[in-house]
Amino acid sequence: MILIADGGSTKTSWCLIEDSGKKIMFNTEGYNPYFSDTEYIIASMRKNTPTDLPIKQIKEVYYYGAGVHSDEKADIVKKAMQEMFPDADIEVGHDLLAASRALLKDKRGFAAILGTGTNTCIYDGEYIELNIDSLAYILGDEGSGCYIGKKLLSDYIRGYMPKNVRDTFWETFKLTPDDIMNAIYTKPLPNRFCASFSKFVYDITNNIEYSRGIVKTSFVDFFENLVSHYPNYKDYEFNCIGSVAYNFRNVLEETAKEYGMKMGKIMRTPIDDLVIYHQEHKKH
Repeated sequence: MILIADGGSTKTSWCLIEDSGKKIMFNTEGYNPYFSDTEYIIASMRKNTPTDLPIKQIKEVYYYGAGVHSDEKADIVKKAMQEMFPDADIEVGHDLLAASRALLKDKRGFAAILGTGTNTCIYDGEYIELNIDSLAYILGDEGSGCYIGKKLLSDYIRGYMPKNVRDTFWETFKLTPDDIMNAIYTKPLPNRFCASFSKFVYDITNNIEYSRGIVKTSFVDFFENLVSHYPNYKDYEFNCIGSVAYNFRNVLEETAKEYGMKMGKIMRTPIDDLVIYHQEHKKH
């Protein structure tokens, strides 16, 4: 049996492929090694994985996750997977590789993630050939849910948010500026906290111009600071995975065209196409 995981900062989607070809899907929380250590991941998985999961029969585990940029960070996740699945061969890869394989399979091209965080690359048909660091949520992650959320929260705290949107924000969340600052600077997982407000931006109906402006600015920053710095980037189609890309795809497509890129595939999640990739590349 093969177990495949697509791990974002917020949620991990899992698919168990039985020897018969049957697929069993389940979700756990996201495990970013910048915020979660090995012990936390193990405890969370023991709590959230199905109790009838046939652990002893799982022979291959492919975990693709956010934050596994280095061997040190990948080892945090790998040790947890080895503890959970002691009889399996474990491979831990970047969530950007998962996105690339889901979007492009064996074809060379450009792939991106726009979810809680941001990432981009040129994919050679098997592995990532070139990656410009997104710099994570403090220094970068332009275009992400976190980036959009930060813009919204900044406007709220500074008093720049239009009154009708501000009133709706207060009615929805009952958060004072002090509450927000406290959540970001003293509580765990501030990236998830900020990203959670991207849904509010999507749901704003009483000031479309304002909400669209936040998203548009975020996507322009994404193309200006990341995408447009890839050599010959206009020669590639723009392929992207993630909830932000999917939910705001009209604005994303408009921005891509302004930067001279033709739109390719936009997917909410890579897991289904990632399963197909691994079924076509079985080791056993």
